[in-house]
Amino acid sequence: MKFSAERAARKWPCGRTGAAMATAAVVLLSVGVPSGPAAARRVEPFPWGSLFGVNKPRPRKSVRSTVLLPVSVPLPKPRPAEAPARPVAEKPPLAPNAPTSPPGDKPAEQATAPAPPPPSACRLALTEAIAIAPSIPDIHGAGGCGGEDLVRLEAVVLPDKRQVALKPAATLRCAMASEIADWVRTDIAPLTTSLGSAISVLDNFDSFECRGRNRVVGAPLSEHGRANALDVRAFKLANGQSISLTDRNVPREVRENVLHSVCERFTTVLGPGSDGYHEDHIHLDLMQRHNNYKICQWYVWDAMPQIAPLLPVERPEEAPPREVAAKSDAAKPERPPSDGGKPDAAKSDSAAPEPPATKPAKKKRRQTGAF
Repeated sequence: MKFSAERAARKWPCGRTGAAMATAAVVLLSVGVPSGPAAARRVEPFPWGSLFGVNKPRPRKSVRSTVLLPVSVPLPKPRPAEAPARPVAEKPPLAPNAPTSPPGDKPAEQATAPAPPPPSACRLALTEAIAIAPSIPDIHGAGGCGGEDLVRLEAVVLPDKRQVALKPAATLRCAMASEIADWVRTDIAPLTTSLGSAISVLDNFDSFECRGRNRVVGAPLSEHGRANALDVRAFKLANGQSISLTDRNVPREVRENVLHSVCERFTTVLGPGSDGYHEDHIHLDLMQRHNNYKICQWYVWDAMPQIAPLLPVERPEEAPPREVAAKSDAAKPERPPSDGGKPDAAKSDSAAPEPPATKPAKKKRRQTGAF
């Protein structure tokens, strides 16, 4: 590189002092620039790269710990064979009334389940002398299904110790089961006895079922879903006879007696003629309404009339014989021909002309705009 102070003075007219400073800057830059192939391979970073985020920060070197760990940890020496055996610690004796729990179980405080609630007044009153109705756990389903204080009513015990079985057993609330038992004991048992036999089975058509009313999708929750309803279809007697409550052939008096008894006890009674969903059974429940309002809709229909026979009725005895009837038909005068032909001259002279038949006048129908 050719450089002289004289040329620098010409190029930068800043006096001798400025030329000297420029010369010194050029010399310093020429000294700092590396030469050779190594300098060509290495690319110097931008001087202010760290300020503008161009160059990545260099990782710091890890500082080695100056504490040196021992190479191996010394283990204790094995116990000599001639050493006496160690005494086994004895477990303290358990108290005589202390409960024993198997290993792996939770502590006694956590394992004990909460105590069941005390029985209700209805449960205490519904004894085995009235009904066979064991208690079952509470049911809490979706949408309010289920209930509390539930029993499984299997049979009703009559005052003479005979049992009336519910087939199948009904899942009901205690209050509903108690009312069913009292109804069978007080009303139905004397009624069936008057018919010549005792009641033995109560036909349970439906009890607890989590569903809407009449099984309609989107309908309000039925009392069956609250275990507060029972559907009864028939009574079975000890002599094998079955009394269907919706059969028209059953005496009307019997069905009306059952109707009066259930409408006095239950808040809802639905049967034939109510809504079309209870034509083959009787619905009973204890639904609570405002001002103790009750619904009793059960129409006791009469027996169906007898259908007339399809064959013709036999000929009555007082009717004349068929031959006499044939002779009486032959004695009748012959009617004039109706084919429109001309009669004989003798007949035309003797026979008087018949007046023309007059047709009845037709009424004109009033035309309206409706179709």
